[in-house]
Amino acid sequence: MSPDKQQAPGATNINTLHDQMCNIVYNLCSIITTPIEMLLRPRYGSRYFPPLVLALSSLMMVLLPVFSGLGGMIPFMHPPAPRGFIGMAELSRYYFLGAFVHGIRVWRRMIHMEREQHSQWEGPPLPLFHLFPRGNSFWFCRIVWEPVFVFAASVVLENLLILQSSAATYLRVAAFALAMKQYVAWYQQWQYLREIMDARFAAPILAKLADNKATDSELEAARLASFPKDMPEEMRRGAVVHLARIFLPSDEPAPIPVSRVESPTEER
Repeated sequence: MSPDKQQAPGATNINTLHDQMCNIVYNLCSIITTPIEMLLRPRYGSRYFPPLVLALSSLMMVLLPVFSGLGGMIPFMHPPAPRGFIGMAELSRYYFLGAFVHGIRVWRRMIHMEREQHSQWEGPPLPLFHLFPRGNSFWFCRIVWEPVFVFAASVVLENLLILQSSAATYLRVAAFALAMKQYVAWYQQWQYLREIMDARFAAPILAKLADNKATDSELEAARLASFPKDMPEEMRRGAVVHLARIFLPSDEPAPIPVSRVESPTEER
């Protein structure tokens, strides 16, 4: 547990920087993977994709077909004709069509809130993944199997001349982003629970420290130093209260995908 948590809320320190960078990576990967996740998790909750992420993802799907076609506009450049009949333009059309269909479903859930128990639920995986080893494990499926499936599909479909190279490249980037996004989500959950366990471990040691009864081995385990023997009792107890605040978990809950909800009410 880093002592940087003793700083005032909002102060720039290594912990807040770490949390901010995790959130940036998570949201950036969400923008890239939104079209893929709509296909992999078609029964996601009404608040699983924030509006800003949907807007930036839609902007990405508008710009990617434009950028993929710029190669033929460069002077003295003659790129080979694309192989395959599904390129970024077709993927963009499929995305907006799927977003329209999902938009109707999500709108119904927004109007009739009793249709779902948790609006941030990711939705169940495709039945295909239950056939894989550890396919019933939420995090293993999200971090390993789904990215591997997307990457393998990009390779196979490109070799079968179904996907053009631009569309296959996007799927490979999205597969990596999907794995990174879910790993960051898992790490944030693990970190939140680990901080609670660390606080539980440190609590009895701090109580002994307040009474000046903690041994050197106990203080070393909690990365603490002993107080001077002649330190006034009130000052010692005040210092222990200050240390207790350091070991408490952050007040802000971790931004985690809702894998915790075991069986939310499905849309009726």
